Amino acid sequence: MTKHPQNPDAAGADRVHLRSGGVSLLLDISEHQLPSIIHWGADLGPLSPSEAATLAAADANHFTPNNQDRPVRTDILGSLHSGWAGRTGLSGDRDGTDWSPKFTLDSSSLTPLDGAVPESADGLASCGAAALELHATDPAAGLELSIDIELTGSGLLRAKAALSNTGAGNYRLQELGLMFPVPSTASEILDFAGHWAKERVPQRRDLTVGTHLRENRKGRTGADAVHLLNVGEPGFNFAAGQVWGLHQGYSGNQRAWAEKLFDGNKSLGASELLLPGEVVLAPGESYATAWIYGAYGNGLDEQAGRLHQWLRARENHPRRERPVTLNVWEAVYFDHNLDKLKALAEHAAELGVERYVLDDGWFGGRRDDTAGLGDWTVSPDVWPNGLNPLIEHVNSLGMEFGLWFEPEMVNVDSEVARAHPEWIMAPTGRLPIESRNQQVLNLGIEEAYRHVRDQMVAVLESHNIAYIKWDHNRDLLEAGNQLTGRAGVREQTLAAYRLMAELKERFPGLEIESCSSGGARVDLGVLEHTDRIWASDDIDPFERQQIHRWTQQLIPAELVGSHVASGASHTTGRLHSLHFRAGTAFWGHMGIEWDLTQAGDAERDELAAWIECHKLHRSLLHTGRLVRLDQFDASLDIHGVVSHDRREALFAVIGLGLADTEPIGKFRLAGLDDSFRYEIRDVTPGFPASEDYKARHPQTSHSELSMRIPSWWPTHGPVTLPGAGLQGAGVFSPWLNPESMRILHLTAVDPGAGQ
Repeated sequence: MTKHPQNPDAAGADRVHLRSGGVSLLLDISEHQLPSIIHWGADLGPLSPSEAATLAAADANHFTPNNQDRPVRTDILGSLHSGWAGRTGLSGDRDGTDWSPKFTLDSSSLTPLDGAVPESADGLASCGAAALELHATDPAAGLELSIDIELTGSGLLRAKAALSNTGAGNYRLQELGLMFPVPSTASEILDFAGHWAKERVPQRRDLTVGTHLRENRKGRTGADAVHLLNVGEPGFNFAAGQVWGLHQGYSGNQRAWAEKLFDGNKSLGASELLLPGEVVLAPGESYATAWIYGAYGNGLDEQAGRLHQWLRARENHPRRERPVTLNVWEAVYFDHNLDKLKALAEHAAELGVERYVLDDGWFGGRRDDTAGLGDWTVSPDVWPNGLNPLIEHVNSLGMEFGLWFEPEMVNVDSEVARAHPEWIMAPTGRLPIESRNQQVLNLGIEEAYRHVRDQMVAVLESHNIAYIKWDHNRDLLEAGNQLTGRAGVREQTLAAYRLMAELKERFPGLEIESCSSGGARVDLGVLEHTDRIWASDDIDPFERQQIHRWTQQLIPAELVGSHVASGASHTTGRLHSLHFRAGTAFWGHMGIEWDLTQAGDAERDELAAWIECHKLHRSLLHTGRLVRLDQFDASLDIHGVVSHDRREALFAVIGLGLADTEPIGKFRLAGLDDSFRYEIRDVTPGFPASEDYKARHPQTSHSELSMRIPSWWPTHGPVTLPGAGLQGAGVFSPWLNPESMRILHLTAVDPGAGQ
């Protein structure tokens, strides 16, 4: 190892031990080899150099007959020269040669992320949260490799790599990914599937010998995305069981895999899925991966907490309170009538809404979804006096204004497509199958990029727009560059990121929501440039219970758009009480997707109460630790947030259906401090029954409509219980009507020894 002048304590190390957030990462970089992860998981405590060396030696398997004469060393690249027989992270060649490089590590740098000074002794470098930079070469293959590995303050592992061509000819890259080994006890897989309107459906299976490979070729993250690929101890749940998860922070084509080899080695890996010819490195050129994230936890809640804590610590994380939002799509669709839109704004302002978003239909020839997409100029037919009369009215009511764009897409029936048909992504000579009557506009072509950027800039410069809803409503099928004949998904993905970044730099304070047919672009790559994701086009509150539960395995509530649906769901047609619709939306970045001009006075009063309650508690909702209770009955779901000092908490007790038993039984809360005493209040706004039901059953009392209440419940005032009792003994649940809920607010009144 060469000595790094800025970090002399890291020079010459054979092993590096990072500890932060209850996690240890122990790496072996001895003998100038690529890093091998010896341990990634629960904190090991301080290690002596000899202990670290022994753990590294213990990571090598024993010799067996008919196997290679040296134990397999699993490095972060899955190098073939070590005898690794699984998926390798690097695949490429130079006209059929240089396909199995052997890199030599020639420099390293260890930079603390928390201000601590690294310690170095006898070949072991130790630090808290830190970034390790490594540089390796293979002169014979004409390749250089740099690897960045970080352990963040929350205990989140992340890594990325870059490959450079230092040889004389082109190097054709098929794949560059990274691998994180996991222990033998990790034998059960949890990942996700789904489709439009039902994103992030969990699925479990055993990890057996072979490869569990998830490939995405849709050019966007996908409604069926792997989301987080987890492997863990059998039966791991929200509360307990060690689990190791992997997520790639990238929005284009990608791979993720969990693998078990014949020798028992297990690993998680991820890479960009490159289409043929997308990356051919000329001499001097480089390719860089996206960040690949590793999240360890004892239970899924601890894993999610590490991700949330890291996201909230980012410099670009939204800091101001998340404004309650009205989107007018399901109220007016393409019927942009100024008087109706003004009336919606007035109703919204009366309810306490803080942001008003005009959706699709304001531009070009966009009277329906068959034409106009790509012409980002205000339609004189629909808006003869422009958008400013509406924007000024919205602003006068105290709300900020947002506008819908779909910058990466185009209708063939549009001015831009007629002028530049070569800007449509396609293989040479024909167009791909249409989806939603649209094609993809190739932002990888510089002229097309500038056209879209300049039109968007013109709209933003001439209007007071604080927020963009950025949509992306089709997969990238046969996404080629007609000018070159080459595949273009990677260039398109990077161009979208570039455009987002350029607009944010040009318009400080502008916020962007990532929407993609609902929740088809939910990843940590797009969140480097956006402030909110739209979790799903389906805002049926019953479906949203699952969608929210698992979206938040990766992303905290304040980044998840969560709207109050219409009485009859736009996507499912089901009818739900306002209580259930608002009570579901309450737990994210709250908004409304409903024609408020059709709401009755009682409905508006109830909705105003929910918005007021959300505002009262949103600081806790958007900063607290997520807590989800493992269900002991499928009819009952309990989740909440707990402040980091455990002095305050908010829990929802939700009846999803009819219970198998009556009474349903006792539930126990989690995330509290056993030494605290908590004052508990029922803060549920309104009543769980619909106004229609109450009108048809006037003889039924509100309490009978809502639930059958156990005697301890804080119906008429607060009750006080110890944290140990709430978490250990538990309390009886009320008998809730299906699709209703109660919200409990807990405040520590006697911190005692736990303070």
